[in-house]
Amino acid sequence: MTTEARDEERETFGYIIHEPGGHEPEGGDSEQAASAAVVDEERQPLFRSEDLLLNMGPQHPATHGVLRVVLELEGEKIIKTTPYLGYLHRGTEKLAEGKTYNQVIPLTDRLDYVCAMANNYAYVRAVEKLLGVTVPERAEYVRTIVAEMQRIVGHLFWLGTQALDIGAMTVFFWTFRERELLLDLFEALCGARLTVSYFRVGGVDRQGDLTPEVITKLREFLTAFPARLEEYEGLLSGNRIWLGRTRQIAVISAEDAVNFGLTGPPLRGSGVAYDIRKAEPYGVYDKVEWEVPVGSHGDTYDRYWVRMQEMRQSARIITQCLDRLPEGPVLADVPGVTYPERDKVMTDMESLIHHFKVACYGFETPQGEVYCATETPKGELGFYLVSDGTNKPHRMRIRAPSFVNMGAFDHMARGYLIADIITIFGTFDIVMGECDR
Repeated sequence: MTTEARDEERETFGYIIHEPGGHEPEGGDSEQAASAAVVDEERQPLFRSEDLLLNMGPQHPATHGVLRVVLELEGEKIIKTTPYLGYLHRGTEKLAEGKTYNQVIPLTDRLDYVCAMANNYAYVRAVEKLLGVTVPERAEYVRTIVAEMQRIVGHLFWLGTQALDIGAMTVFFWTFRERELLLDLFEALCGARLTVSYFRVGGVDRQGDLTPEVITKLREFLTAFPARLEEYEGLLSGNRIWLGRTRQIAVISAEDAVNFGLTGPPLRGSGVAYDIRKAEPYGVYDKVEWEVPVGSHGDTYDRYWVRMQEMRQSARIITQCLDRLPEGPVLADVPGVTYPERDKVMTDMESLIHHFKVACYGFETPQGEVYCATETPKGELGFYLVSDGTNKPHRMRIRAPSFVNMGAFDHMARGYLIADIITIFGTFDIVMGECDR
């Protein structure tokens, strides 16, 4: 075979192959002819594509918990996402069936462990609805104040971690600076910072009433907080990277958000002005002035904006509650259900008996079932209780917003790039303790 023939261009499988001079390919001229015939009859594409399955988690740092997501990709484009839940399942609902109603309160701390106060509030409201207990006025104000403090803590935690995942580290340090101040106040109220067990059926812990020192520090925080929010927005709202990673990302329409059962900022970010505190007021939310922020585009940026505005509204609610805080008890006096005052336990035999009975046996509830929904930082947290007339729940079912909101994850992620998956996951503000229960 001549040198010119050996250097001749060969087309094989869509590629132009140059045989180096002096190299005799196996098969000789007959193989060259066969290859050319195949190419002429059926030319194969230069670029071949196929779907790729990529496993993300359950030990991925950006999932903020043990979540496994199987991504189906076409190149870098997301075709489908399949979340696998349950890695943090601890059987909370089943454990509650073997505990008295008061003993369930610490279990609720471990649901959304970032916002334990909100979990306590949601649970005791359900029990109070079952019992028909009336909460004292001061206790309602204290509950509302603490719940809004927890909302600010939850949104600060979300903002810092979401910014960190996208690449803004300074925001993380700044938000945790303010978060620590509120956690210090939680510690002053009940001695704990995360798993608080502060709320009680009928009010809050008597030893955890708002003291003048706590009120003074809280007012100082509220005075400085608006400027802090402007600092966060100064770093993010006009940042090209932040805008590029959040605008028109994970868009969901108002109709789809309702159909998927979204609640909280993911729902309000799509323009649906639904907030349980307005729709079914509890606490003292109907006695103070505040607004429900809503977005207009339903993208990740709108959900960020909604949470920023909610922190402003929470500060507004707390300020009004402090100004109107009445005197009085912070726990209802219901013998056999709530603990009597400590002085009475030491001097009155009947109070001592009630204290012993509540501590050792608990209290019985009327037969029946009840569902009570509460607006937590992540959405609607609902407790469904079934009572058989004993001192323990016959059944308990938790409607966790993290779990329900994850149902829209695949819908909101399709068509975007793999680089967006962390942003899309973060926009839900998921905590796996609540999601898996």
